[in-house]
Amino acid sequence: MDKNLGKTTIAPSVLITIARLTTLSVPGVSRLSESKSIPDGVKIEIKDDLIDLDLFVIISSDQNARLVAEEIQKRVNRAITEMVGMEVAKIDVHITDVDVEV
Repeated sequence: MDKNLGKTTIAPSVLITIARLTTLSVPGVSRLSESKSIPDGVKIEIKDDLIDLDLFVIISSDQNARLVAEEIQKRVNRAITEMVGMEVAKIDVHITDVDVEV
């Protein structure tokens, strides 16, 4: 029996969707910060089956930025690893703004 059946390719848009939805599910994240160059608030780079992510988020004012960023990194890493089986090399979380309730 031939064990080399082929290769599975995951579209970058799928990885962006996983990262985006997982980030939005983290308590303290208000929304992703979108710009013209990064419309989803997620920048992804794939090199040799390793994923580099940059996530641009806006958090709630009552949250600890470091703890929210660490939780995002942990959850996004786990989601991508478990859902598609790819290895995440790095996840950089950029907190671009804080939502202040008036």
